[in-house]
Amino acid sequence: MNRNMEESAIIRIENMKKTFPMGRNQFTALSGINLSFGRGEFAGLIGPSGSGKTTLLNIIGSLDTPTEGEVRVLGHSIGSLTAVEAARLRKKQLGFIFQSYNLLAVHTVFENVEFPLLLLKIGTAERKRMVMDALEWVGLTGKVHSKPPRLSGGECQRVAIARAMVKRPSLVLADEPTANLDAANSHNVLQTMAKLNEELKTTFLFATHDEKVIGYLKRKVYLFDGEVDKDEWVEKQQPTNMQMR
Repeated sequence: MNRNMEESAIIRIENMKKTFPMGRNQFTALSGINLSFGRGEFAGLIGPSGSGKTTLLNIIGSLDTPTEGEVRVLGHSIGSLTAVEAARLRKKQLGFIFQSYNLLAVHTVFENVEFPLLLLKIGTAERKRMVMDALEWVGLTGKVHSKPPRLSGGECQRVAIARAMVKRPSLVLADEPTANLDAANSHNVLQTMAKLNEELKTTFLFATHDEKVIGYLKRKVYLFDGEVDKDEWVEKQQPTNMQMR
């Protein structure tokens, strides 16, 4: 990464190590991690199961803490945050997309997307505008009153994207977001995320081993046995066809 990207980094990881107790011993999940990610990147942590990619994503998302080293996200030292401070960071500045959607089945699409705004205590009229904007981004304004059990897998994941994006977070973390989708729906949601990255300049960071996701990434960080094996930039990304207002 060049000097300008280093100076504008919203994620900075230095000499990071993560271990977990395993009986009387320690299992090292991550070791010697040094990475920076700048604003507006569309990047992925790539590797097989057990490579450490989800552990690293969880630490960046303040869902876990490093054992050693420094991890700074949007100016916050993850290892120094209290539980309340970490929750505040996630609530205000981070968006999460998971492979299992994590939608509330008894609530409508509108209500699922609205939930992060309720936590932020945003007024009713502003909430409605923001939710409808987010649903328009993902092409689901016609499903506003539907509930998740009546939606396809691809539609559920697009609702999850809208929920992650509705507060316009600085950083979106996506853990295997296409794992439960067929090829057509995978490309649909990936095109949606790529377009949001392009239009809103939101940083997206994926944990994945899915070749479909990898094909869309602008930067690929390969992990192997808990270490960075390769870090490469991609000159061209797959084209997106989705148009946004």
